[in-house]
Amino acid sequence: MAHKQDAHSDRFRLPGWQVVEARGSDAATFLQAQLMNDVSALAPGHWQWNGWLNPKGRVIVLVALDAMRYWLIAPDFPAIMLASRLQRFVFRSKVTLRVRDDCLAFGAFAQSEHAHDSAIDHSPDADIVELDLGTSSGARTLRIETANASDVDMTVAASADTLRWDAFDLAHGLPRLAIDQSEAWTPQMLSLDRLDAYSLKKGCYPGQEIVARTHYLGQAKRVLGRIAGNRLVAGAEVTAECRAIGTIVSTVGSEALAVLHTERTAEGWECAGSACRELPLLDGLAR
Repeated sequence: MAHKQDAHSDRFRLPGWQVVEARGSDAATFLQAQLMNDVSALAPGHWQWNGWLNPKGRVIVLVALDAMRYWLIAPDFPAIMLASRLQRFVFRSKVTLRVRDDCLAFGAFAQSEHAHDSAIDHSPDADIVELDLGTSSGARTLRIETANASDVDMTVAASADTLRWDAFDLAHGLPRLAIDQSEAWTPQMLSLDRLDAYSLKKGCYPGQEIVARTHYLGQAKRVLGRIAGNRLVAGAEVTAECRAIGTIVSTVGSEALAVLHTERTAEGWECAGSACRELPLLDGLAR
C-alpha cells in the first residue's frame, strides 16, 4: 500500500525567500490599495500570487500573499527593502509593517497534509504556514516557520534541491526577479495573467491605469517565454537574424525566462553569440 510522502521530510532551505508582515486594523485596506491583485476577494486561510507596481506599472516585487496573517512572502526581494518602501505610503493608516527575519523558508517535493491549491495549512499554535506550490507535474510544498533570530543563517548555499526548485519555477513561468530586474517589466510582459497575479476589476492601485490600458487596448507586444541555451545571463539580449527579439529575465542552469516580442521568428535565435531555442512553458502555478 502506497503512503503519501510527508511534506516535512526531505525538506531543504530556500534562503532567498523572506517575509514582511502587515499588522493592524487597516492591514487589509492598506494592502488592497497598494497591491495589484484583489486582496478583498481572498478568503481567510487562502493565498494568492500578488505584487507591487511602481506608478509606471512596472513590477517591483512578486509575492505570495497569505490572507490570514497578511504575510507578503517574497522569493527574491529583500524584506527590509520592501517594508521600508511600503512604509512611505502608510500615512495615517493603522498598519505596522514588520520584517519577519525570524522566519525560515523550506521546500519539499511532497504534498502537504492539509494545504491544497489556494488553501493554506496554518499551525494553530505557532507561526508556521504551508503553501501548495505543486502542479500536475509534481507535488511541492513551501513551508514558512519561525526560528530564533540568532539561529538564522542567511548565507545558506544553494543545493541541488534548491536548484531543482528554481528550475521548476522557471519551467512553469514564475519569474524570479533579481534586484536588477525589479521595475523593468509590466505584469503583461511577465505574463502574470498565467498566475492570476493581478486584477483588472478591483479599482485603483499604483500602476493600475497602465495595466488596464495595456489590456483593454490590446497593446501587450511582449510576453514571457522559456528558452534553452549555453550562455544565458539575466539582462542579456536575445536576437534572431540580427534583430533583438527579447531580453533574459532570469536563469537556472541552461534555461531562462525571457520577455519576448510577440512577433518573432521561430529559428535562428542567439544570446551572447551562442545559439538558443524556445521551449514551451508548463502550466499549473495559477491559484
